[in-house]
Amino acid sequence: MQFDREKTKRDKTKTANPGDDQQEAAQSSAAPCEWPLSRREFVVGAGVGAIGVAASSSWASPIRAPHATEPQEARAIPLALTINGHEKELSVDPRTTLLDLLRENLKLTGTKKGCDHGQCGACTVLVEGRRVNSCLTLAATVDGEKVTTIEGLANGGEFHPVQAAFLDNDGFQCGYCTPGQIISAVALIAEAKRGVASAVTRDLRQAGAIELTDEEIRERMSGNICRCGAYPGIVAAVHQANGEPFSQGDVGTHEKEDPSAAF
Repeated sequence: MQFDREKTKRDKTKTANPGDDQQEAAQSSAAPCEWPLSRREFVVGAGVGAIGVAASSSWASPIRAPHATEPQEARAIPLALTINGHEKELSVDPRTTLLDLLRENLKLTGTKKGCDHGQCGACTVLVEGRRVNSCLTLAATVDGEKVTTIEGLANGGEFHPVQAAFLDNDGFQCGYCTPGQIISAVALIAEAKRGVASAVTRDLRQAGAIELTDEEIRERMSGNICRCGAYPGIVAAVHQANGEPFSQGDVGTHEKEDPSAAF
């Protein structure tokens, strides 16, 4: 009963002064909310905390590759091939490219390493008379085959006609790409004589040798880049060499001094 009387008394008081409750509510809503941290401090603190948690978890449980083992050295394979008319028997890593075999193992450094991606042609050599980019050719794939490099073109002191033509027509400047250019020129002259068509050959039904026009030469030499811009001299050199067949027979078949004999 006493509780009911006190409740009734409070209700009468509120009814008599209704503005007091409204004033109190307005004051409480207008009062600013006071935070112990500023917004910037909160954001910075949250970021630092997240980094700390991530770092502690990574230190506690480092990520390791399952069953990780040390890389094993590849087993060497036997290799026998004929380079510039001389038979070679070697034992090489199966991952060795023909370019590295020539330069590093046999010290035949005339073949150049340019882009090492098969795009510049500086590493061009002949494999069974066919020009290839030696930087993209595994040495193991030419086992038992004949390889001709720039060192194998000349006959002693007598230049190959293509080499002589490059000298006569200034078909080079710095000379770095020249070995690959000369090897490609030798190959393209042989290809044209066999009737091998190119992308610009106009009559694909034509039998016999294909005439080496400027357009044909440029297309067939397009895989060899000369950053010095000696292209006019290169085209002229191919024209000159095309009229001078090599009197010593097929490339790489005649005897000559072996520059890699010491290896």
